[in-house]
Amino acid sequence: MGWLRDWKRRRVLAKHRIDDALWARILRMHPFLAALSPDEMQRLRSLALLILAEKEFSAERGLVLTDRIRLSIAAQAALPVLAIGIDWYSEWKGIIVYPGDFRVKREEVGEDGVVHEWEDDLAGESWPGGPVVLSWDAVENEPDVNVVIHEFAHKLDMLNGDADGVPPLHEGMDRRAWMAAWKEAWEGFCDAVDRGQQTWLDPYAAEHEAEFFAVMSEAFCVEPFEARRRYPEVYAQLARFYRQDPAARIDR
Repeated sequence: MGWLRDWKRRRVLAKHRIDDALWARILRMHPFLAALSPDEMQRLRSLALLILAEKEFSAERGLVLTDRIRLSIAAQAALPVLAIGIDWYSEWKGIIVYPGDFRVKREEVGEDGVVHEWEDDLAGESWPGGPVVLSWDAVENEPDVNVVIHEFAHKLDMLNGDADGVPPLHEGMDRRAWMAAWKEAWEGFCDAVDRGQQTWLDPYAAEHEAEFFAVMSEAFCVEPFEARRRYPEVYAQLARFYRQDPAARIDR
């Protein structure tokens, strides 16, 4: 049924458009998008429009889901798949937006068989087959993190099972090279966190390989020049996976 999906997408792009003033406002909100070339910017705009058409946005706790909120999320979510395509987001439908952080219950069985329960306050969450859940306050007001790219990177990671920091690699990519680059970088990062050193990346990235992948994906998209400087081997693998080189845009 790929032909039907493609026909629907062409129809959406032909019949609908994003308001120019609203798009300009979104670009001011997210200045890391400014380095895109005119062709890339047009592709981003088209992908954002398709995300708006294909995903089911909903709000919780009284949040009014405005066009600005929806487009801000869609534009940022479009950036990771700018070159690999929106089909990478096809396995799920929902995007749930809370006004602020939201609380989830956790449960874990310890080595002694005892069940431990606790609650976490989160700015974002995603799981296989389920929706992406976001805090709008974090999306709009947290300059040091990009919760949208973070959670959508998790979605890519989950396409071949549980999030483990290894998304489905393209044909021609060397899995051994991927694993070697990420292992060295993650272990070095975790060591720095354990020793209490100040790190450029959010220390949360040391929680799990999947979190390191998501945080590095944020850096790749938002601060690519610094990501390339600090983690050149990981950056090279991300450039192969996402099929784009954001740092090269800055170098132009």
